[in-house]
Amino acid sequence: MSRDFARKFYSSQAWADCREAYKKSVGGLCERCMARGQVEPGEIVHHRIHLTPETINDPEYTLNWNNLELVCRSCHAEEHGARKKRYIVNENGEVIGV
Repeated sequence: MSRDFARKFYSSQAWADCREAYKKSVGGLCERCMARGQVEPGEIVHHRIHLTPETINDPEYTLNWNNLELVCRSCHAEEHGARKKRYIVNENGEVIGV
């Protein structure tokens, strides 16, 4: 979910158009996975340089394709420091620490 300062931008038609055009331009696949020789569908157009309250109104940051990359959910979570699961659920439904 976008932060408060970015909500208006992320719901704008300019971002929707830019995002879809960029996604098509890179073939719809996760750019990071492709660099590792894996094929995964890209789902999120990510800003390489994260947007801030200071840059949110600057198209050089928000709409510039040089600042974008298409990533899968896994790569996006990794980029934003999502914690990896510390457990798995086995075939019997039991939680096992990893």
